[in-house]
Amino acid sequence: MINLEIHHKPENLSDRIALAFTKLLRLIADTFFKKKYGHRAVVLETVAAVPGMVGGMLIHLKSLRRIKEDKGWIKTLLDEAENERMHLMTFINIAQPTLFERFLIMFAQFIFIVLYLFIYLISPRTAHRIVGYFEEEAVISYSQYLKEVEDGKIENVKAPKIAIDYWNLPLNSTLKDVIKVVRDDEAGHRDVNHSYANILNKKEDPNEEQLQN
Repeated sequence: MINLEIHHKPENLSDRIALAFTKLLRLIADTFFKKKYGHRAVVLETVAAVPGMVGGMLIHLKSLRRIKEDKGWIKTLLDEAENERMHLMTFINIAQPTLFERFLIMFAQFIFIVLYLFIYLISPRTAHRIVGYFEEEAVISYSQYLKEVEDGKIENVKAPKIAIDYWNLPLNSTLKDVIKVVRDDEAGHRDVNHSYANILNKKEDPNEEQLQN
Protein backbone atom coordinates (compact mmCIF):
# COMPACT_ATOMS: atom_id res chain seq x y z
CA MET A 1 0.00 0.00 0.00
CA ILE A 2 1.48 3.33 -1.10
CA ASN A 3 1.57 6.07 1.53
CA LEU A 4 0.13 9.19 -0.09
CA GLU A 5 0.74 11.43 2.94
CA ILE A 6 4.54 11.49 3.01
CA HIS A 7 6.17 14.91 3.25
CA HIS A 8 9.92 15.45 3.54
CA LYS A 9 10.59 18.08 6.16
CA PRO A 10 13.29 20.53 4.96
CA GLU A 11 16.58 19.86 6.75
CA ASN A 12 18.91 22.45 5.26
CA LEU A 13 19.12 25.45 2.93
CA SER A 14 19.08 23.26 -0.18
CA ASP A 15 15.81 21.66 0.94
CA ARG A 16 14.24 25.01 1.76
CA ILE A 17 15.17 26.41 -1.65
CA ALA A 18 13.71 23.32 -3.32
CA LEU A 19 10.47 23.60 -1.35
CA ALA A 20 10.13 27.34 -2.03
CA PHE A 21 10.69 26.79 -5.75
CA THR A 22 8.06 24.04 -5.79
CA LYS A 23 5.53 26.20 -3.92
CA LEU A 24 6.11 28.94 -6.50
CA LEU A 25 5.33 26.51 -9.32
CA ARG A 26 2.23 25.38 -7.41
CA LEU A 27 1.06 28.98 -7.04
CA ILE A 28 1.48 29.57 -10.78
CA ALA A 29 -0.46 26.39 -11.58
CA ASP A 30 -3.26 27.30 -9.15
CA THR A 31 -3.47 30.80 -10.62
CA PHE A 32 -3.66 29.72 -14.24
CA PHE A 33 -5.70 26.52 -14.01
CA LYS A 34 -7.64 26.65 -10.73
CA LYS A 35 -9.86 23.52 -10.89
CA LYS A 36 -9.29 22.69 -14.55
CA TYR A 37 -7.46 19.58 -13.43
CA GLY A 38 -7.31 17.89 -16.83
CA HIS A 39 -5.61 20.88 -18.43
CA ARG A 40 -3.41 21.36 -15.37
CA ALA A 41 -2.29 17.74 -15.70
CA VAL A 42 -1.32 18.25 -19.34
CA VAL A 43 1.00 21.18 -18.60
CA LEU A 44 2.40 19.77 -15.35
CA GLU A 45 3.14 16.36 -16.86
CA THR A 46 5.01 18.15 -19.63
CA VAL A 47 7.27 19.64 -16.97
CA ALA A 48 7.39 16.42 -14.92
CA ALA A 49 8.78 14.44 -17.87
CA VAL A 50 11.92 16.60 -17.96
CA PRO A 51 13.84 15.83 -14.70
CA GLY A 52 14.19 12.07 -15.21
CA MET A 53 15.63 12.56 -18.70
CA VAL A 54 18.02 15.30 -17.57
CA GLY A 55 19.14 13.38 -14.48
CA GLY A 56 19.52 10.10 -16.37
CA MET A 57 21.57 11.78 -19.11
CA LEU A 58 23.94 13.53 -16.70
CA ILE A 59 24.44 10.42 -14.55
CA HIS A 60 25.07 8.44 -17.76
CA LEU A 61 27.79 10.89 -18.77
CA LYS A 62 29.25 10.82 -15.25
CA SER A 63 29.34 7.02 -15.32
CA LEU A 64 31.19 7.09 -18.65
CA ARG A 65 33.60 9.75 -17.44
CA ARG A 66 34.43 7.93 -14.20
CA ILE A 67 34.18 4.44 -15.74
CA LYS A 68 31.95 3.33 -12.86
CA GLU A 69 28.69 1.41 -12.62
CA ASP A 70 25.56 3.46 -11.98
CA LYS A 71 23.83 0.78 -9.85
CA GLY A 72 20.55 1.15 -11.71
CA TRP A 73 20.04 4.89 -11.27
CA ILE A 74 20.17 5.73 -14.98
CA LYS A 75 17.46 3.23 -15.90
CA THR A 76 15.34 4.28 -12.95
CA LEU A 77 15.39 7.95 -13.93
CA LEU A 78 14.85 7.27 -17.63
CA ASP A 79 11.95 4.97 -16.75
CA GLU A 80 10.55 7.82 -14.66
CA ALA A 81 10.78 10.17 -17.65
CA GLU A 82 9.00 7.65 -19.87
CA ASN A 83 6.30 7.11 -17.25
CA GLU A 84 5.68 10.86 -17.00
CA ARG A 85 5.54 11.06 -20.79
CA MET A 86 2.80 8.43 -20.77
CA HIS A 87 0.92 10.49 -18.18
CA LEU A 88 1.08 13.38 -20.64
CA MET A 89 -0.10 11.27 -23.58
CA THR A 90 -2.99 10.00 -21.46
CA PHE A 91 -4.22 13.40 -20.31
CA ILE A 92 -3.87 14.89 -23.78
CA ASN A 93 -6.46 12.29 -24.83
CA ILE A 94 -8.69 13.21 -21.89
CA ALA A 95 -8.37 17.02 -21.79
CA GLN A 96 -8.08 17.66 -25.55
CA PRO A 97 -5.92 20.81 -25.17
CA THR A 98 -6.48 23.75 -27.46
CA LEU A 99 -3.86 25.09 -29.87
CA PHE A 100 -2.94 27.77 -27.31
CA GLU A 101 -2.51 25.16 -24.58
CA ARG A 102 -0.30 23.11 -26.90
CA PHE A 103 1.82 26.22 -27.36
CA LEU A 104 2.05 26.50 -23.56
CA ILE A 105 3.24 22.90 -23.45
CA MET A 106 6.12 23.64 -25.82
CA PHE A 107 6.97 26.87 -23.99
CA ALA A 108 6.92 25.16 -20.59
CA GLN A 109 9.16 22.37 -21.89
CA PHE A 110 11.76 24.80 -23.23
CA ILE A 111 11.86 26.96 -20.11
CA PHE A 112 11.94 24.09 -17.65
CA ILE A 113 14.57 22.05 -19.51
CA VAL A 114 16.98 24.99 -19.45
CA LEU A 115 16.17 25.89 -15.84
CA TYR A 116 16.34 22.34 -14.49
CA LEU A 117 19.57 21.56 -16.33
CA PHE A 118 21.12 24.70 -14.83
CA ILE A 119 19.96 23.72 -11.32
CA TYR A 120 21.18 20.13 -11.75
CA LEU A 121 24.66 21.22 -12.87
CA ILE A 122 24.96 23.48 -9.82
CA SER A 123 23.38 21.15 -7.25
CA PRO A 124 22.05 17.66 -8.13
CA ARG A 125 20.85 17.34 -4.54
CA THR A 126 18.63 20.42 -4.85
CA ALA A 127 17.41 19.28 -8.27
CA HIS A 128 16.26 15.89 -6.97
CA ARG A 129 14.72 17.45 -3.87
CA ILE A 130 12.73 19.76 -6.14
CA VAL A 131 11.37 16.72 -7.96
CA GLY A 132 10.54 15.04 -4.65
CA TYR A 133 8.54 18.09 -3.54
CA PHE A 134 7.08 18.48 -7.02
CA GLU A 135 5.75 14.93 -6.82
CA GLU A 136 4.34 15.57 -3.35
CA GLU A 137 2.29 18.38 -4.89
CA ALA A 138 1.32 16.12 -7.79
CA VAL A 139 -0.10 13.57 -5.35
CA ILE A 140 -2.15 16.34 -3.70
CA SER A 141 -3.39 17.64 -7.06
CA TYR A 142 -4.46 14.21 -8.27
CA SER A 143 -6.23 13.55 -4.96
CA GLN A 144 -8.17 16.79 -5.48
CA TYR A 145 -8.87 15.81 -9.09
CA LEU A 146 -10.15 12.41 -7.93
CA LYS A 147 -12.47 14.02 -5.38
CA GLU A 148 -13.97 16.28 -8.06
CA VAL A 149 -14.68 13.21 -10.19
CA GLU A 150 -16.13 11.23 -7.27
CA ASP A 151 -18.35 14.20 -6.31
CA GLY A 152 -19.71 14.36 -9.86
CA LYS A 153 -18.24 17.79 -10.59
CA ILE A 154 -16.10 16.35 -13.38
CA GLU A 155 -17.47 13.70 -15.72
CA ASN A 156 -16.04 10.25 -15.08
CA VAL A 157 -15.33 9.55 -18.74
CA LYS A 158 -14.09 6.27 -20.17
CA ALA A 159 -10.36 5.72 -19.85
CA PRO A 160 -8.51 6.27 -23.14
CA LYS A 161 -7.09 3.20 -24.87
CA ILE A 162 -3.52 4.38 -24.35
CA ALA A 163 -4.05 4.29 -20.57
CA ILE A 164 -5.76 0.89 -20.62
CA ASP A 165 -2.87 -0.57 -22.64
CA TYR A 166 -0.08 1.07 -20.64
CA TRP A 167 -1.35 0.20 -17.15
CA ASN A 168 -3.13 -3.03 -18.18
CA LEU A 169 -6.41 -1.66 -16.87
CA PRO A 170 -9.76 -3.43 -17.34
CA LEU A 171 -11.54 -2.46 -20.55
CA ASN A 172 -14.34 -0.76 -18.59
CA SER A 173 -11.94 1.51 -16.68
CA THR A 174 -12.77 5.18 -16.26
CA LEU A 175 -11.04 8.49 -15.53
CA LYS A 176 -11.22 7.68 -11.83
CA ASP A 177 -9.14 4.53 -12.34
CA VAL A 178 -6.61 6.45 -14.43
CA ILE A 179 -6.18 9.14 -11.78
CA LYS A 180 -5.53 6.50 -9.13
CA VAL A 181 -2.76 4.74 -11.05
CA VAL A 182 -1.17 8.04 -12.08
CA ARG A 183 -1.24 9.23 -8.46
CA ASP A 184 0.46 6.01 -7.35
CA ASP A 185 3.15 6.57 -9.99
CA GLU A 186 3.76 10.09 -8.70
CA ALA A 187 4.09 8.83 -5.13
CA GLY A 188 6.72 6.37 -6.34
CA HIS A 189 8.68 9.11 -8.11
CA ARG A 190 8.43 11.21 -4.95
CA ASP A 191 10.09 8.48 -2.89
CA VAL A 192 12.83 7.79 -5.46
CA ASN A 193 13.87 11.43 -5.78
CA HIS A 194 13.79 12.14 -2.05
CA SER A 195 15.92 9.02 -1.53
CA TYR A 196 18.41 10.17 -4.15
CA ALA A 197 18.59 13.64 -2.60
CA ASN A 198 19.16 12.05 0.83
CA ILE A 199 22.16 10.12 -0.51
CA LEU A 200 23.61 13.28 -2.04
CA ASN A 201 22.94 15.13 1.20
CA LYS A 202 25.24 12.67 2.98
CA LYS A 203 27.91 13.47 0.38
CA GLU A 204 27.90 9.85 -0.75
CA ASP A 205 28.37 8.82 -4.36
CA PRO A 206 24.94 7.74 -5.64
CA ASN A 207 26.72 5.36 -8.02
CA GLU A 208 27.82 3.41 -4.97
CA GLU A 209 24.29 3.13 -3.62
CA GLN A 210 21.89 0.55 -4.99
CA LEU A 211 18.43 1.98 -5.52
CA GLN A 212 15.84 0.21 -3.39
CA ASN A 213 12.49 -0.14 -5.17
